[in-house]
Amino acid sequence: MTPTYTGIVPPMITPLTERDTLDVAGLERLVERLVDGGVSGIFILGTTGEAPSLSYRLRRELIQRTCDLVKGRVPVLVGITDTSLVESAALAQEAERMGADALVTSAPYYFPAGQPELKEYIEPLVEELPLPLMLYNMPALTKVSFSPEVVEWAMDCEKIVGLKDSSGDLTYFRKMQYLAAKKRPDWSLLVGPEEILAETVLLGGHGGVNGGANLNPKLYVDLYKAAATGDLAQCRTLSRQVLELSQAIYSVGHHGSAIIKGLKCALSILGVCDDFMASPFHRFRETERAQITQQLEMLNITA
Repeated sequence: MTPTYTGIVPPMITPLTERDTLDVAGLERLVERLVDGGVSGIFILGTTGEAPSLSYRLRRELIQRTCDLVKGRVPVLVGITDTSLVESAALAQEAERMGADALVTSAPYYFPAGQPELKEYIEPLVEELPLPLMLYNMPALTKVSFSPEVVEWAMDCEKIVGLKDSSGDLTYFRKMQYLAAKKRPDWSLLVGPEEILAETVLLGGHGGVNGGANLNPKLYVDLYKAAATGDLAQCRTLSRQVLELSQAIYSVGHHGSAIIKGLKCALSILGVCDDFMASPFHRFRETERAQITQQLEMLNITA
């Protein structure tokens, strides 16, 4: 059986012009940049999309506008992660009505749930969802990882179709591959950290949800294709370029928010969209912006 989602599914940034205002023109340019770059889908309202910092009204507007812009050319996956099951289920219903293709949820954050509690959270949520669901393993931000036992249980749920793993733990990823091969060959296993995209695909993973693809989608698509076809020479060349991009763009700034700030700043410099950040963060100042400009020139990334 073929996994439902393969290839590069960028976690799209959320272009903003003010605290609760979408950069509508920028969103259109960004969507076209991703689709033209050959991506296999678009994931909105994830970590890179600053989802927890956005109002529920704006989240719904983003879903509607993105689905309208994509026009079915690639699947749209919508993050519904929340501390409230009621809000997650409500957003899922709206996403289905607006034309989304699938949903994504991490463990609920703030209260660190035990593994039995994760099952008790996911099971009733799935029953209320109108679309297929992907689990999102993000222990750095949720304080808990989906254990192999919980993932194996989730594989018995037909509506759950895969896992995005952002742990950066290759041993964990390999365990997930073993479980999928045994129980759900149709499961999609996608990796978050782009620095290990080639390795995971060469080992049998199905693609990546990589933030850098907002900036240079074709690079990530080409790397995925090289790894999927076993072209090791091309993998080495393109992996080095991905690493150069991540080192150049993500190393500017001094805080964890620098990754998103760097991507937004770079896209702003290229004229794609505004770089306004959702509270509590602020866009890069002129010093950092000048550094990003230099890095884009070095990387030869253009609009």
